[in-house]
Amino acid sequence: MNQIVECVPNISEGRDRQVIESFIELIQGESEVHLLDHHSDVDHHRTVFTIAGRPDAMRKVAYELVRRSIELIDLSKHRGVHPRVGSVDVVPFVPIRGISMEDCVELARQLGARIGSELAMPVFLYGQASFRGTPRRLEQIRQGGWSSLSERMRLRPEWIPDFGPARLHSKAGAVAVGARDYLIAYNVLLQTADVAIAQDIARAIRTSGGGLPSVKALGLELKSRGLTQVSMNLTNYRETSLNDVYRAIHEKTQYFGVDIEESELVGLVPQAALPPEWIIPLKFKHWNPDQILEARLAQVGRM
Repeated sequence: MNQIVECVPNISEGRDRQVIESFIELIQGESEVHLLDHHSDVDHHRTVFTIAGRPDAMRKVAYELVRRSIELIDLSKHRGVHPRVGSVDVVPFVPIRGISMEDCVELARQLGARIGSELAMPVFLYGQASFRGTPRRLEQIRQGGWSSLSERMRLRPEWIPDFGPARLHSKAGAVAVGARDYLIAYNVLLQTADVAIAQDIARAIRTSGGGLPSVKALGLELKSRGLTQVSMNLTNYRETSLNDVYRAIHEKTQYFGVDIEESELVGLVPQAALPPEWIIPLKFKHWNPDQILEARLAQVGRM
């Protein structure tokens, strides 16, 4: 393929295997799109898919994922620890090869326009795809969940969606569609059930709290495991590495007298983001070499 774009749709379903399989079958049914990875979490109650392929085919599949999510997911009954505003919560496009960020911006806007007009679901553009002078951040859209977003849409003119109706879909909520560079989703699990500890650590290390640059972090409870988690997005791994984040969290856990259980990557990671001899120091218990983006693209063959 001369042009490859990556897309990482987050679906608000992490428990019903039949529903998750339905999304997998949809992706695999498109010949010019390849499923590189998927990760489901019962506590987060979401599944993160990583797909790659030709731009037109990717836009088509992303639309069909949103359409099917409206059929299969009722967000009004959804309970999960991860913030979300829609049945498909976020759809980011990432340039990989033979395609520019500007091309991904156009993909995002075309997809958003179609979702808004044909599916009657409000669409908020974020990141590079935003129409506004200052890009809207994903955490701003998700803040407070879909009930908070609904209130903002009703009361504040700046929260009129970019496409679609100015009210949430009764079952599917809203969707954030964007264009961005590589992002690493990284979680560190703590050997404590006290979510306040994870929240304190998250506040201390994230950029908005005066911590590490290019780090977004939340403290979440994992009831199914009796643990807590510092859930993070690293938006620039060259500025703040996996090692940097792990060391900062380890230092904070010593203050609270708790240990790190393990850490994990959600989705794929560029080879350049992995420092030498990193698996053991970062306590990866379920590391799979197929989580390296370049390795998965090579396995697909035609890409």
